[in-house]
Amino acid sequence: MNPSAYNGRFAPSPTGPLHFGSLVCALASFLDARHHQGQWLVRIEDSDPPREIPGATTIILKQLESHGLHWDGDLLYQSQRSDAYEAALAQLHLDGLSYSCDCNRQRVSELGGIYDNRCRQRQVGSDSAIRLKLPEHNSEAIIAFDDLIMGDYRQNLSTEVGDFVIQRRDRLFSYQLAVTVDDQFQNISHIIRGADLLDSTPRQLYLQRCLGASVKQISAMQYAHLPLAINSQGQKLSKQNHAPALMPGEESSNLWLALQWLQQAPPNELRREDHATILSWAVSNWSLAQIPNSAEIPAPETT
Repeated sequence: MNPSAYNGRFAPSPTGPLHFGSLVCALASFLDARHHQGQWLVRIEDSDPPREIPGATTIILKQLESHGLHWDGDLLYQSQRSDAYEAALAQLHLDGLSYSCDCNRQRVSELGGIYDNRCRQRQVGSDSAIRLKLPEHNSEAIIAFDDLIMGDYRQNLSTEVGDFVIQRRDRLFSYQLAVTVDDQFQNISHIIRGADLLDSTPRQLYLQRCLGASVKQISAMQYAHLPLAINSQGQKLSKQNHAPALMPGEESSNLWLALQWLQQAPPNELRREDHATILSWAVSNWSLAQIPNSAEIPAPETT
């Protein structure tokens, strides 16, 4: 792939079928890529086996295809990328940017979730979690970017996060490490995803820097964080909150409702068309600027 081209991606975890909230993210990223004549890639983030549901990957891919959301190139599976993550960890260790940590979740929770860097003087071992060292000076730990939906966002990693885990005690790679390595590998230029990941973005931008990305490369990356679709109880639509799976045979209605939720103003008559017609209209009329910069929006009652 051309590193300077538009490369977007949708990266589901195989913890269950797609629901309305995940369809919104898939559709928005797909439409933005197609509107800009870019590539749309699908990455299966299957790096946490205890959370995965057997057969979920097959279901997710069939759901994408049945909605006309066809991806470019080969699928990327995080479960097949262990060597790349190990190489990234080795590089960070060589650069003196990582250390072992024996602190458990209860201790970190008692700190308010902001790690106090207690184990910083430890060397990397084989029986502990591994954390990434943040800059000594707070000013160097401030990461800012202009989100295409949410606007200016900044975070002081030292005071708001603390040194964060890049490999868990059970030897599984952290989400932050795996997604950063994969975004570099796939030359991802545009990331459109839910607002629940907004506060993860500064960590990923900082990791990009630690793993050798240039300032120019990092500044060229575009982020757009979508409002969260919530249910009638005010909860984010998620598998944990028992969001219903997308129903087979309802693809046209699902797409129309998702476009309406994304404030794209689809014509009422479009709802009766097939998915190819709906997507053709949506690509031509796509406007990221129409999406409100609110944290959450109620999902349609039918979902």
